[in-house]
Amino acid sequence: MTKEKSGASIADADRQDIAAFLERLWSEDGLADRTLEAYRRDLLALAAWLGTRGRRLRTARREDITAYHGACGGAVRSMARRQSVFRRYYAAIVRDDPAFVDPTALVDRPRLPRSLPKALAEREVERLLAAPDPATTLGQRDRAMLELMYACGLRVSELVELPLAGFNARQGVLRVSGKGGKDRLVPVGELALQYLGDYLATARPALAGARQPVALFLGRHGEGLTRQMFWLLVKRYAMQAGIDARRISPHVLRHSFATHLLNHGADLRALQMLLGHSSLSTTQIYTLVAKEGLKRLHAQHHPRG
Repeated sequence: MTKEKSGASIADADRQDIAAFLERLWSEDGLADRTLEAYRRDLLALAAWLGTRGRRLRTARREDITAYHGACGGAVRSMARRQSVFRRYYAAIVRDDPAFVDPTALVDRPRLPRSLPKALAEREVERLLAAPDPATTLGQRDRAMLELMYACGLRVSELVELPLAGFNARQGVLRVSGKGGKDRLVPVGELALQYLGDYLATARPALAGARQPVALFLGRHGEGLTRQMFWLLVKRYAMQAGIDARRISPHVLRHSFATHLLNHGADLRALQMLLGHSSLSTTQIYTLVAKEGLKRLHAQHHPRG
């Protein structure tokens, strides 16, 4: 037996089971390191708690899982996240041993409130995109990044991790590596191509200097940017554009891309491919955003709204 910092005992067999499960997720699904680390923390915490009741992960019962959720408390979303991890872990055991009784099978799923993604109005996006000063090297880079993110609906991690080789200027497309290591091709709009071309012609060589960095977008010393660095940039430009910084994050541009495409008649399946969603149900939430926008428009302008 070994000890966690909290003092709770965790069986070596539980640690080995967790490690094997995470290795399986990494090899089969290609989950990101930060996701695997979150899974590991949740499972180790459950194993430690079960140890105080004289049980292991494989001997846990439904009542144990339910009691654990009650003991942890917290927000509904936190409970839902933990339950999702536990279900996935025990489902993996059942795959290898169909006779195993899954203790999560009859545990009620938390009911999450349906939240709509935030999206900026098109005029707000225009102000945000125009905020960087293209007369400066960093302003030219930032305008290209914002234009590309909005034009292609990229995740923040996808944007900052784009390699130079991922952009095909002749075809006007990006090869994007999304969640689970799945690649997709995304067309780049004319304006984004223009600003990206300007950045590649002048700003990027200036930032790279004599180095040959892999990343498409570079920091002032020629290094790749982080998600946190770009988040701060977006906040700063939002303030310059007169947009409430509390309403905006890098991911809001992705939401705005999806919502605006739907508002202009885009096909849901095509949008799913552009966003890199593995399930259409994930994409369908944007139809709710579009409907809410139409209802507000009707209420504001229709004489009987």
